[in-house]
Amino acid sequence: MTPTVRLAKRALDVAAASVGLAVTLPFYPIIGAAIYLDSPGPLFYRQRRAGELIGPAGNGHGGPAIGFRFREFDMLKFRTMRPDAEKLTGAIIAKEGDSRITRVGRFLRKTRLDELPQFWNVLKGDMSLVGPRPERPELLSNLALAIPFFEERMRNVKPGITGLAQINLGYSGRAPEDSPVTQFKAQLTNPFQLDGADDAEADDMRMKMLFDLAYSANLEHFPSFLSNELSIIFKTPMVMLRGLGR
Repeated sequence: MTPTVRLAKRALDVAAASVGLAVTLPFYPIIGAAIYLDSPGPLFYRQRRAGELIGPAGNGHGGPAIGFRFREFDMLKFRTMRPDAEKLTGAIIAKEGDSRITRVGRFLRKTRLDELPQFWNVLKGDMSLVGPRPERPELLSNLALAIPFFEERMRNVKPGITGLAQINLGYSGRAPEDSPVTQFKAQLTNPFQLDGADDAEADDMRMKMLFDLAYSANLEHFPSFLSNELSIIFKTPMVMLRGLGR
């Protein structure tokens, strides 16, 4: 990312997050009441995430399995799962039709309203308005081992609330049936046609990574960055209104 792009991106983040918080705060009590009535417990969910890739493993964060350091931070969301969702399983990737998701949580995920509190993460500088979605540190090692160069999607790029992958794929990363990329799914997720490898957990992450790397490539040229950034921002409300999340 060039210095000019980094400066412009931060200015856009601060402006957009400030407006976003001002516009959406009045809806917080309504969303909070719906969450609590459906599933009594905390309204917000604070989860540790691995953000920007900053270098090889050393004194910072990152495990020996991935060999890289990430800026870790606490990401805020409206709670969409039962309070005891990971009591028996520990940290696992949410799947399509996950039984741990509450009724209200399913709606919040579908419309992406559960992400609204992350405007605060953007103002703090932990996240950007647009960028790859951050993964949980305890899951990152396995993903990096299963997907070559998976960690590169976050190199010198802050994670985002929305992004190229988020507006083109479902909440879990699965491509909609009418998406042009769906016809290439077999080649992208199982290029060697191995038996029993279909619908693996890493498949959706591979799809996400392709979009994330394409987004990062646009950050090296200011006109491309600006065009792509504004396009993603303007398309995000339509994704929310159409309920393309899962």
